[in-house]
Amino acid sequence: MGEILQQLVNGISLGAIYALIALGYTMIYGVLRFINFAHGDIFMIGAFSGYFVANAVSHILPTGSIGAVIVVFVASMTICALLGALIEYLAYRPLRKRPKLTVLITAIGVSLFLEYLSQLLFGATPRGFPEIISNHALIKSKAVTIDVVGAVVIITSFTLMLALRVIVMKTKIGTAMRAVSFNQQAASLMGINISKVITFTFMTGSALAAAGGVLYAAQYPSIDPLMGILPGLKAFVAAVLGGIGNITGAALGGMIIGIVESFIGGTFLSTYRDAIVFAILIGILIFKPSGILGKNEVEKV
Repeated sequence: MGEILQQLVNGISLGAIYALIALGYTMIYGVLRFINFAHGDIFMIGAFSGYFVANAVSHILPTGSIGAVIVVFVASMTICALLGALIEYLAYRPLRKRPKLTVLITAIGVSLFLEYLSQLLFGATPRGFPEIISNHALIKSKAVTIDVVGAVVIITSFTLMLALRVIVMKTKIGTAMRAVSFNQQAASLMGINISKVITFTFMTGSALAAAGGVLYAAQYPSIDPLMGILPGLKAFVAAVLGGIGNITGAALGGMIIGIVESFIGGTFLSTYRDAIVFAILIGILIFKPSGILGKNEVEKV
């Protein structure tokens, strides 16, 4: 029982990070109906932003202090939000009226561009991430151990997901996002600035991915320019599992994938845990393509 509880805690911590990344996938799909495969690389840029900001503020604020942690998070999320807006403006906006396949290929191209540009700028050698959170056992018993980093990951992730929920459901821009997601043409006729909504969606999704990148690097303190590939793909699986385009579904899917991966990691199948995650994707596409919370949509042609 103790091992089960420990794996559950580990799975929730990992799943919370997947959920943050998956939210970006599902928000962009909900508004534009395409998959931004460069999103995993925004996650990587967020981790590197946190790395450089943490090293810079260490000369001013004590390492591990609350002030330093807040500065690292805010700076990383701001940098990636601006990067998301820039990518949308330069790469995707000119292609809005083009076939979705064209946009999808462009997204793959943007992903490769970010990966190889990062290798050029940062080098391909993995770097140790600074200890921005002083880690020690917060709760320790025979059944389960929860350390400070794990608790911060879970609390921060759920706080950001709750904040996103409030933005989408309770604010004017959130209402505009839901209107554009439902019917872009009708939203435009009602006076909604489509470009503004899409840019805000990219910025919000990218900021969440940056937060996920910093949390992931704090928990697994080694970063490199290709670190976003696998977590990005698993987050995409989570978004599809929960129901692509559904924000609550993305969060739920992330939790499920994190817990499944954690439990598999503690068994003789640990070598195949990545393969099992992608097998889940195949299964959900075969038996319930709309996902757990998604709805089947009739598309007129």
